[in-house]
Amino acid sequence: MKKLAQHRNIGISAHIDSGKTTLTERILFYAGRIHKIVEVRSGGGGPTMDHMELEQERGITITSAATSVEWKNTSINIIDTPGHVDFTVEVERSLRVLDGAVLVLCSVGGVQSQSLTVDRQMKRYGIPRIAFINKMDRTGADPDSVIEQIKDKLGANAVPLQIPIGNEADFKGVVDLIKMQAVFFDGEQGEDIRYEEIPEDLVEKAKAARAHMLEEVSMFDDKLMEAVLGEEEVDEKHLRKIIRLATIDQTIVPVMMGSAYKNKGVQELLDGVEFYLPSPLDRDMSALDVSSLEEDGGEPKRVPLSKNADDPLVCMAFKTVVEQFGQLTYTRIYQGTIKKGESYINARTGQSTRFGRLVRMHSNDREDLEEAGPGDIIAVVGMDCASGDTFLGDGINVTLENIYVADPVIRLSIEPANRDDADKLAKALERFRREDPTFHVASDEETGQTIIAGMGQLHLEVYIERILREYKCECKIGEPRVSYRERPTVGVEYSYRHKKQSGGSGQFADVRGVMEVIPEEDNIAYEFVNEISQGRIPKEYIPAVDKGFQRAIVKGPLIGSEVVGVRMKLQDGSYHDVDSSEMAFNIAGFDCLRKLLDKEAKVALQEPIMLLEVEAPEEFQGSVTGHISSKRGLVNSSEVKAKTVYLTAEVPLAAMFDYANELRSMTQGKGTFSMEFCKYSQVPKSLQDEVIEKRRRDDEDKNN
Repeated sequence: MKKLAQHRNIGISAHIDSGKTTLTERILFYAGRIHKIVEVRSGGGGPTMDHMELEQERGITITSAATSVEWKNTSINIIDTPGHVDFTVEVERSLRVLDGAVLVLCSVGGVQSQSLTVDRQMKRYGIPRIAFINKMDRTGADPDSVIEQIKDKLGANAVPLQIPIGNEADFKGVVDLIKMQAVFFDGEQGEDIRYEEIPEDLVEKAKAARAHMLEEVSMFDDKLMEAVLGEEEVDEKHLRKIIRLATIDQTIVPVMMGSAYKNKGVQELLDGVEFYLPSPLDRDMSALDVSSLEEDGGEPKRVPLSKNADDPLVCMAFKTVVEQFGQLTYTRIYQGTIKKGESYINARTGQSTRFGRLVRMHSNDREDLEEAGPGDIIAVVGMDCASGDTFLGDGINVTLENIYVADPVIRLSIEPANRDDADKLAKALERFRREDPTFHVASDEETGQTIIAGMGQLHLEVYIERILREYKCECKIGEPRVSYRERPTVGVEYSYRHKKQSGGSGQFADVRGVMEVIPEEDNIAYEFVNEISQGRIPKEYIPAVDKGFQRAIVKGPLIGSEVVGVRMKLQDGSYHDVDSSEMAFNIAGFDCLRKLLDKEAKVALQEPIMLLEVEAPEEFQGSVTGHISSKRGLVNSSEVKAKTVYLTAEVPLAAMFDYANELRSMTQGKGTFSMEFCKYSQVPKSLQDEVIEKRRRDDEDKNN
């Protein structure tokens, strides 16, 4: 157990271009895992964690990569995650299995749109975190403003443990407010740490910052409060312990700072990970007891997991990668021990699976293991399972809560340029569908086309590029299509009778009730409520009515999109002793709801609205704002820092398909943007008719 206390599982997460991968590269270097630093856009093969050729070319992280390092007396498993919202599932499934995280923030940009998303994900899984303000050497660096944004935008109690020495180009190091020492990073790669007295001009500022820190932290410990009020000397060890407990409890977020690119502040951050982030022992892990569900049919009970190596195994397969010689499955162990060659039960399928080869990952390299215990993050080679599966040892029947997966917002058709490559394309799509739960593959029944759907243009572009590179399959790509939804705007009472007589036994089903519109904020697509009493419809037919309703909402009456926001209350009906059947009630449910949607429910189109964040030189502010307005966009905020404007806006996805090129030409190539799904909103009536007409013409063209 002592060894487990010296163990950390952390993620490095942030907005795009905040310096996550650069920071991870420095961590590997200072921990002795690598012996040469490679920059993200250096052209020298790319950094260690961006091992995919496409990542190195584009200078972005596409897939999360795992590694492990030893820092002083602590072993740290690190997962470097992508910043682009298109690959958000990589962040989601990594945070699901981690114990702590480092939230990297740019000293100029501060809390940006993807920072908010990552923060939401961390809160969803209750992940304690340290905030690291990076790029302190940048023009316009303002750590005080970033700390205020952490408080205001993230609602977190940010407590700085450091203040900077110098700023922007003059950034030299940090003042450690716990030791009250100046810390400098010497040597070509910042590897030599030098502790000195605090520079005279910063002494008063450091004292004030330390007093503020002690005031915040003393709220969580009476002994510390007494020492602060009595102006006594505060014990360093005790202070670190209280900061650690408050961090793990998520009542504070310690803030550290530095410049990964200039090799400053990274070793101090590693000390912070060791001092303040939780070990697996500090996290209360639980699972759902499947046997309690089987016994009483109600809500499953939660059972705590022990973190004991001798107890039955409970682990989660949180990521799968299909390789040439079989599947690589990333696994987090919560309790028990995985032994090479042993078999374990998949809680989802109930089948036994052999764990043939165990490896510890270092980006794309691997090191063989004989066994792994609680708190470990390892990979299993050649095992067949899905992302999110729970594996169990003998004598336990539980399941771990699955990973949250967002719905895709963009679709396009795909077919091989050469008919002989159809098999290659099918193999590639099946592989990527299994690896990435946000990548959907479907077949359009009317046109026979294969449709792929994802989180954004970049998401689908990357997969199309990978199909070409990894499977040597050129593809023809259809126009990007927005994933519209259809939604009824009024509730309706219904009474529908299905009656068919054609010799022999006929079909009879009678259903009555109310169709209600579910409020948008509830975010529920469909709900069935059974209010039948006195056996007006036999119990065995009621699920068939529900299935019929569900079939009817798959394609709406306007453009064939999914219908959402429907609550079907079944209140009355009748049946026939001979002619009624499950099939008759299924057809009645289907026809009834189709008729309501076609004629009475006043169905309206809804479109995905994206949260857009633009960063551009100040002189282009007017043209960028005007351009967003011309796309039916609504500018939420606009802020100028260091001659750079930061805009956030809500814009319909339908208007954003060529925005990258438009922004580049508008800002002489200097503007950048990021975009993530925000909400669904009703399409204006005038535009709704245009969308319906365009979709009808497109479908006719395909069929001809």
